Amino acid sequence: MELTLEAYRIIVNYAGSRSDIAALCRVSKTLRRVAERALYNTICLQHPDEILALCSTLDASPRLASLVDALTISPATLGDADYSDEADSEEDYDQELPEGFWETVAKALQNTTNLRFLNVHSQSASTSASAIILRNTTFSLRRFHCDFDWDDDLVGFLNRQTELVDLYILDFKPYLDPGSTTATTSAPTTFYSTTTNLHATSMSKLTTLECTFAEAADAIIPHRPITHLKTCFSKTEMAAKREEMNRLFSTISLSSESIRSLDIADSSYNEPFAMELLRKVVDTKVTSANLRYLGTLVLPIQGQERLRFYGLLMKLTVLQCLESSGK
Repeated sequence: MELTLEAYRIIVNYAGSRSDIAALCRVSKTLRRVAERALYNTICLQHPDEILALCSTLDASPRLASLVDALTISPATLGDADYSDEADSEEDYDQELPEGFWETVAKALQNTTNLRFLNVHSQSASTSASAIILRNTTFSLRRFHCDFDWDDDLVGFLNRQTELVDLYILDFKPYLDPGSTTATTSAPTTFYSTTTNLHATSMSKLTTLECTFAEAADAIIPHRPITHLKTCFSKTEMAAKREEMNRLFSTISLSSESIRSLDIADSSYNEPFAMELLRKVVDTKVTSANLRYLGTLVLPIQGQERLRFYGLLMKLTVLQCLESSGK
């Protein structure tokens, strides 16, 4: 007797592991369809051989590739804490990625037409990936986290994204106008700059941005509905850091939505600059009106400074969490 579709879903939901779900694919055609959806909907892989096998399958089967909704690819090495023992000993595991590894990943991505969530972290692998693997892809992501170098391929991919709401990028390089012969303010990196500009209309739904360079925030935030921002100061000298802060908050003011969460890391936390940063947050309308989370600040220990600090905090009327750091 044929069971209902809901019954098959319950059976799959109670399967103990991915191997059990895979075994269910051999029971019947109907159960296979339900099990495949569960098996391929969300995929998170570290083992290079497993990544290669999975991507080969997705390359060979557009039908299965179309079932993938969320994909995390993070090739592990022997030094990674989460990757050890059992069949993957140092004797039989080669740290080098197999030949054609990223090319196979690229082919698989071209078939994942319904992909919505993509994480690619490859900096710890023997051969890191680049945004070239995103060429010829047609999916429209909602969340994208990567450690790719900032290049024309990555900018071109971001320019095609219309549904993206959450973005994490590790790298950034300034846009270089091909018609310009004038050196930019970031002269040492100008040679590596992109020649593709980020379109003002791209990523129009982006609300969450995490970037390790404040310059990336300068390029991405304007006229987008950013509500959650995590970045860091790159300058250490006080005058240069103050200039960087003023530029960053001028950019933040261009967000089309109020900031709800703001986290700005600093390599040299100190009380005087923490007070300046907090005052800047309070004096900037887009960061003071609706801010729920603020990090990371050094709490002053001197009496008068502490009172001033708390006085400024009181002006952030909806703040729920303040992250602090020791000096």
